[in-house]
Amino acid sequence: MPRWKELPASLDQRVRQLLVRLRRLKDRSGLSLAALAAKTSYSRSSWERYLNGRQLPPREAVEELARACGTDPTRLLVLHELAADAWSGEPAVADPQEDDSDLYVRDGRRPVIWALTAAVVVLAAALVATLLATRPWQDEAKPAPAAGDTPAPFVFVEGRERACAVKRVGGELRAGYSTTHDKLMDLKSSGWEVLEAQCLLKYHGFDPGIADGSYGERSKRAAKDFQKSRRLVVDGVIGPDTWGELRR
Repeated sequence: MPRWKELPASLDQRVRQLLVRLRRLKDRSGLSLAALAAKTSYSRSSWERYLNGRQLPPREAVEELARACGTDPTRLLVLHELAADAWSGEPAVADPQEDDSDLYVRDGRRPVIWALTAAVVVLAAALVATLLATRPWQDEAKPAPAAGDTPAPFVFVEGRERACAVKRVGGELRAGYSTTHDKLMDLKSSGWEVLEAQCLLKYHGFDPGIADGSYGERSKRAAKDFQKSRRLVVDGVIGPDTWGELRR
């Protein structure tokens, strides 16, 4: 297995820690980028960008990599939370001619790399321990204001999942984010209503992916599967008929 190419010097240390862990996990699995793409929802070129530090991998990608490599994603997701806060949103320019071998270096500096990796692992373990003790993510798990309160403005944060606590209220299912029965939603929709629908889809056993309030391809596939199971029009657009079934 060739050694990895150095990450961009401009990367924040928290992002660097995450990528080092992801690289090590991939190396230990023996998977090539093509094999990793075949086992996940992300293409080979996407993994090249993520593992080279040109783009922060989504939370869902981190989960899928961990599962493809046969490990629990919990610690990686904690590191991803830190990396997401530190990410500048300005990845380096990609080289369109880069192939799998461009991800690695062959300069013989293995002892230095090992020493740096060991230091990163120790620091990451300390950060994980601190996070598990303080649990700063608990505030993120709080649902939107209940019906009758003034709703907080919805802010989409890629890769940040919100809690789904579905319960029956007044004879219908609610997740606590919206009480709508007729809001139309399709690809690129976002907001509390999308988050409500994602939670209800999960409750009924149809996985929309990460519950982040953004209606993407995976949410639409889950909606189509749900519509088909309820003998509705299968278009992936959530409207009054689909809402009615989601809340039953």
